[in-house]
Amino acid sequence: MWIAITLFAAACQSFRTAYQNTLSREAGFLHATMARSLYGLPLVSVYLLGVWYAFGGTAFDNATRFFIAATVCALAQILATYFMLRVFHSGSFALGTLLAKTEAVLAALIGLPVLHHSLTMSGWAGVVLGVAGALIMSVQWRNLLKAHKDVSFMLGLASGLCFAITSVAASVASHAFSGPLIINAGVTLWYVLVLQSVILCSIQMIKSRDLLAPFRADIRLSSKVGVLSSLGSIGWFTGFALVNPALVKTLGQAEIIGTLYFSRRRFGERITPQQWLGGILIVISVILVTVRF
Repeated sequence: MWIAITLFAAACQSFRTAYQNTLSREAGFLHATMARSLYGLPLVSVYLLGVWYAFGGTAFDNATRFFIAATVCALAQILATYFMLRVFHSGSFALGTLLAKTEAVLAALIGLPVLHHSLTMSGWAGVVLGVAGALIMSVQWRNLLKAHKDVSFMLGLASGLCFAITSVAASVASHAFSGPLIINAGVTLWYVLVLQSVILCSIQMIKSRDLLAPFRADIRLSSKVGVLSSLGSIGWFTGFALVNPALVKTLGQAEIIGTLYFSRRRFGERITPQQWLGGILIVISVILVTVRF
C-alpha cells in the first residue's frame, strides 16, 4: 500500500512544485512558502475529520514526544521549502528539485539512530543510486571542485537535509499515538500545517503591516499550491508512518519524471544527456527499493 501512496504523493508534489515556483516569482518566497500550509489546511482538516469518523479516533501515548517531533517537523519543512525556492531563483527549477532529493540518503542516515530502522543491501543500493542519479542530473562537472562555493548547490543540499529531518520527525510524531496509523499521520500533518500557517502568516503580516497580506496574492494560484501540497502531504505523512522514511523518499524520486517534464515544457529548460543518465539511475533505484518488498 505504501508504494501506491508514495507514487500518488510524488505526482501531487511534482505539480505543486511547478505552481509554487511560479507563485514565488509573482508573490515572493515568503508567500509561496506560506501558501502550501495555509491554503492546504482546509482540505487536510476535512480529510482528518473523515478518517477520524471512519476509523474511530486515536489517543496520545507520549504527548511530549509528539509536540517536540511535530514542531521540529514543521520548522524543518518551512526551511526546506524556502531553501528550495531560493534555488529556483539562483539556479533552475530542475536544479532545486533534484538537489533536494539528497533527502533520501540523509533520511536513511538520520533514521538509523532516531527510528532504529535498518535497510537491506538492495534498500541501501537503491537509496545511494537515487541520490547519485539526482546529483548527476544537477551538478555541472566542470564546476565540481567549486561546488562548495556555489550558492545554488549549497542551498539545494540544505533543502535536502531539512526535508530529511521533516520525514524522520513526522515518523516519530506519528508513532506517539496508539490509534490507527492513518489517523496518527493525519493528526501530525494537521498540527504541522496549523503551526506553519500561524508562523508564516504572522511573519508576512508583520513584514507588510497588512493583516490581509496572506490573501493579497493570486488566490487561485495559491489555492492550487495548497490543495496539491495537502494531497501530497497526506500521502507522504501516511507513508512515513507505514515504513522507513528513506524508502518512501527514494521511491518518491519518481517525481523527477514530472520535474523533467515541467522543466522542459513549462520553464523552457533543456534536458541534457547527463540528466538522462541521472534519470536512468533513479529509475533503477526505484526498482531496487520496491523489489525488496
